[in-house]
Amino acid sequence: MTFTPTKYTLICCSTGHRFEDEGWSLADPKCNCPSLVRAEYEKKQYNPRTELDGFYRFADWLPIRRTLNGSCPPITYKSKALAEELGLNNLYITFSGYFPEIGAKMETCSFKETEAYSVCARLPEDNDRILVVASAGNTARAFAKVCSDNNIPLVISIPEDNISALWFKKPLNDCVKIIASPKGSDYFDAIALSDKVCSSPRFMAEGGAKNVARRDGMGTTLLSAVEVTGRIPDAYFQAIGSGTGTIAAWENNLRLIEDGRYGSHKMRLYPSQNDPFTIMYDSWCKHSRELVPMSPEEARQAAAIIDAKVLSNRKPPYSLAGGLFEAMEDAGGEMFKVTNEELHKWQDKFLELEGIDIHNAAAVAVASLAQAVNNDTVGKDEMIMLNITGGGEERAKAEGGIIYAEPHLVMDPETPADEVAAKVENLFR
Repeated sequence: MTFTPTKYTLICCSTGHRFEDEGWSLADPKCNCPSLVRAEYEKKQYNPRTELDGFYRFADWLPIRRTLNGSCPPITYKSKALAEELGLNNLYITFSGYFPEIGAKMETCSFKETEAYSVCARLPEDNDRILVVASAGNTARAFAKVCSDNNIPLVISIPEDNISALWFKKPLNDCVKIIASPKGSDYFDAIALSDKVCSSPRFMAEGGAKNVARRDGMGTTLLSAVEVTGRIPDAYFQAIGSGTGTIAAWENNLRLIEDGRYGSHKMRLYPSQNDPFTIMYDSWCKHSRELVPMSPEEARQAAAIIDAKVLSNRKPPYSLAGGLFEAMEDAGGEMFKVTNEELHKWQDKFLELEGIDIHNAAAVAVASLAQAVNNDTVGKDEMIMLNITGGGEERAKAEGGIIYAEPHLVMDPETPADEVAAKVENLFR
């Protein structure tokens, strides 16, 4: 079957300027201030593409050129046991991971698959540059899986301390190469290393939050929810490292309002961070658009303490136009911080009550929901969406056949850019 993509234009979130996507536009070339760009789709109503496999049922609101093999969508269901524990009558869980009983079969056990299947499908089949992705763990695993399965050349940059996140069901295709910043480094160091790789024209940066395909891929979690509930939720809970998933949910909320069939309200946003890595929580509590100061050493120390390592982005898209601060200002809500002790308590409770293990980061979101219930931030009859961003990993590993990948290169992020680029280029010869 021939795939017909949805037409779209890009809009600068700072100026409102509309422009055409030149293929991999990450910013408006006419805008000089920090800003995201947003996709405006020709199809104003969301209609699932039931003729397409897996994740690509959401294709009408994805900026993609093609479909790829092996995808699965996030699955939404109404909670019974956890809802009863919390005293909630309308709690809906959107689950991304491995939970076959509900139809969730993401091989990497993470909602990062939604961004990987979207971003990689934005690439043309004849793309002649190598994609570069920096990650604290889950994103790397997702992109590695998608690119390996679809023969897309890829460089992953990851902190060596997080290398255990790179587990797979089968060996990676040789088109995927892994580089790492040394032990004791953090996600930002991995980003710095990836930036130096991209100093060579042979490579192209994935773009992170600036890539509309990443955000709209992640925003499919909300589309999954409204397909089940028939309406926009009242409240949205998610743990955040960059806040990109929450921004994405807010953006799709705006599209659903324009659709006109799911409600006219904006769901309140309740993102959460793992204490003490709370740069966005601290900034929001001060109602500061600018991020509060956090030195590299402070960030590394905080990242070493938290158990949800993937939530340790010290330069998230919080302040820029279209970023998390604006989303929170527009939709309303508040941020939460959750200790390691709290996340593990609710991680255990989720397994007991819902019957599946969840990632540390997802447990942060569950713990934040419990806090919100305890302080009457949400009402018992409100429709609440809990975004479980990863789960079923222990279940998947217990079924066997797990392979751990190793880095091809470990490099100090202070290494000169030309040296980094040259060494990585050699990996593809």
